[in-house]
Amino acid sequence: MQIRRLLDKIDEDQLFIPAFQREYVWKRQDVRSLFNSLLKEYPTGNLLTWETNNPPELKGNKVYEKSWGSIKLILDGQQRITSLYLIIRGEIPPYYEEKDITQNTRGLHVNLSNLELKYSPKAKMENNSFWVNLTEIFKGKIDPFDFVEKLESDDVELDKEERRQIQKNFRKVENILDFDFKEQTIPIKASIREAIDIFYRVNSSGIKLTEAELALAQISGYWADARKVFKAKQFEMRENGITLSLDFFVYCLLGVLHNSGSGMEKLHHEDNKDDLIHVWNKLAKKTLDYTFNLLKSQAFVDSVKEIKSIYGLIPLIVYIYSKDNRLREVEIKKLIQWFYYSQLKGRYSRGQTNLDKDIDIIINSKNPFDELLSILKAEKGLDISPDFFRGTTINHPLFSILRWYFKSKNAVCLNTGVQLRENLGSKYSLELDHIFPYSVMRENGYSQENRYNYSLVQEVTNRAILTQIENRIKGAEYPATYLKSVQKNHPNAIALQCIPEEPSLWELDNFESFLEFRRSLLSTKINSWLQNITKMEPVLSKPSPLELISDGESETLEFKSTLRYDLKTHSYNKQVEFACLKTIAAFNNSSGGTLMIGVDDEGNALGLDNDYALMEVDRDGFELHLYNLMNKNFGVNYTKSLPNRNISVSFPKIGNQEICVVEVKSSKKVLIIEHISKNGIKTEKLFIRTGNQTVQIEKLNEINTFLKDRSKES
Repeated sequence: MQIRRLLDKIDEDQLFIPAFQREYVWKRQDVRSLFNSLLKEYPTGNLLTWETNNPPELKGNKVYEKSWGSIKLILDGQQRITSLYLIIRGEIPPYYEEKDITQNTRGLHVNLSNLELKYSPKAKMENNSFWVNLTEIFKGKIDPFDFVEKLESDDVELDKEERRQIQKNFRKVENILDFDFKEQTIPIKASIREAIDIFYRVNSSGIKLTEAELALAQISGYWADARKVFKAKQFEMRENGITLSLDFFVYCLLGVLHNSGSGMEKLHHEDNKDDLIHVWNKLAKKTLDYTFNLLKSQAFVDSVKEIKSIYGLIPLIVYIYSKDNRLREVEIKKLIQWFYYSQLKGRYSRGQTNLDKDIDIIINSKNPFDELLSILKAEKGLDISPDFFRGTTINHPLFSILRWYFKSKNAVCLNTGVQLRENLGSKYSLELDHIFPYSVMRENGYSQENRYNYSLVQEVTNRAILTQIENRIKGAEYPATYLKSVQKNHPNAIALQCIPEEPSLWELDNFESFLEFRRSLLSTKINSWLQNITKMEPVLSKPSPLELISDGESETLEFKSTLRYDLKTHSYNKQVEFACLKTIAAFNNSSGGTLMIGVDDEGNALGLDNDYALMEVDRDGFELHLYNLMNKNFGVNYTKSLPNRNISVSFPKIGNQEICVVEVKSSKKVLIIEHISKNGIKTEKLFIRTGNQTVQIEKLNEINTFLKDRSKES
């Protein structure tokens, strides 16, 4: 079938691409190679087509209607046809949308003097009038005679042979439209499954498609919407800054559904359909989002580009899925520690080699990440020695570990103070800067001519992370000058990126000493960080009121049945009120403590109803009265709202009974209470806690001793 006829059939809805085929993945060099072969009339492969009246789902927005009768599908050759359409028509083919084309291969130029092919940026740089956009020729926007006239008007001298050669080359370009692809066909009676099987065999015999792509084609045979729903999730995640391939999704399905990292043929069979759809729905709606949010928030991974071995995420996703997307803190810490070490040690650098056994451990071990870590330790060791940094470039996973470590410590761009996370605007995107600029070091014996010296300049220890705008400003500034200004403007920035702070090491003559020092510094910091990720900080949980009551009265806990209501006389009793105040004062003068009002000596919750009724108030009125009492007896400054206030009042419920809990801190200020006896005699009293009792210090010498000791403590 001629190329011009192929493209016409696509435009006329007579030729379609089945949805189970992968997306357009060719790069510019592939397209240039195709057109170079066409110009030289080299073989370019065959087309495999299938004419059917029972097609599978079609790519694009086309939905088959029975009234169409038989239609023709391209089973093999889609990459070539899409490339031809992009260059010849200059547009996206109807079976794709703009967002589907991640590789923009349009803009191929031809030199009409010699048929050399280049893409526009290089062609324009040539400043050569012979370069023409191929699309403009195919669209008839350029005529060979007009082209020659324009060259001559631009003072390009052409002899007769050169004019003839241009016209000849022009015709060669146009003749591409008449190139005839040999066509192989699948019988019209073939079923969808048979067509997919043929597609699978054709592609599996070479290296055109990955195993995951072929598996997805098979899945599409029994689940027509598979590619569509995968792409929908892919676009959704891409909009959130997470770029994943459809292959990755297929490996997730294989890992979760079959607890395996290899053997894609396990997904080929239709028996998978119901379980596969169920697993995918949970992955798409919960697990994938949870995993990448976890990596971003807890592991400081801002972009998939930072992950050197993307397959290393498959065991994590299998684990998270098995835990129903609910991980405890210790599980998260162990998962992240394994993620870091597996990346650092290249556990999955050879693709899926270790996936099978690692997923098996994830599924069957009680402590999977401990077991995986012990295996890695036995195989490669976990420590990072200073020598590990020697000659290691930014392409090594070690640099990703450094990046994540810096972010975990809230490191900043050296002279802007902007954190090393995803920032707004391209000017604040992050770049990797040479601390000792290569252009400077090249002139000092560290050029590519000396491979060892060159490797030192490119080593990760000679790199800092800067925002784009700062990197442009810094340029090739000498480190001694630049780092001195950083030290002045952002004193902590240098240390946060583990850059030596000794100014003498910033001198050009001390470059290799700088590297040695930073290797040692980074080795110590990174090892400590990785080893301690799983360390759980002790958390002293505050006991509940019920737990406090069950422990009974102590040196730091006392119960009072009421604030001012006398349970015997059923009336107000000033001495009851005073008993609460002296307990608060005693806690203040000792080690602090908690007063519970509305709880009797036996630990029974009586509630506050008697006090509420006596004072004709609700909870707010009760609290106001309590604060007024304390302000009157202890002073306003003692109870006012401050970050380190001495008093905290709350009203929890024990069963149906509301009680008042007064938490008292030990204070530097000694509280002495004025007491009025029944006879009206005023005296000042000092109370402290001894055991579970509030006692008064009465003797003057004991009071003086207490006050003296108290002043020493403060």
